[in-house]
Amino acid sequence: MKKIILVLTCVPFLLATTCEDDDDQIYCTQEAKAALNVSVSLGAMSSITSEGVTVVATDGNYSETLVVVNENDPIFSGAYEREGSYTITVSKEGYQTQTSEIITVTRDVCHVIPQFIHVVLEPN
Repeated sequence: MKKIILVLTCVPFLLATTCEDDDDQIYCTQEAKAALNVSVSLGAMSSITSEGVTVVATDGNYSETLVVVNENDPIFSGAYEREGSYTITVSKEGYQTQTSEIITVTRDVCHVIPQFIHVVLEPN
């Protein structure tokens, strides 16, 4: 009888320690993250530009022309929520086309981990 009483008094304590702690939950945002973010400057200029520049991301058969979302901050963005191994090609008339090494995009539990790349185009 004493053993039964002991077990019955310990059960609530055992159950309380097996409950999950709400502090371990991960809260993800609903916004889509751009996997690739590319800034471009021309030659010795320190400021970045998007005027007349084309930025293309390629991963195998997948290809996307990145776009500038905010003209006041001319960063080319794309490949939203897409993992992959990309090469970036940046071109502008009158400048040498630049192609990047492979850029690997991974993800965490919520989103891709954005990669930020800066390219300097040199005049022809």
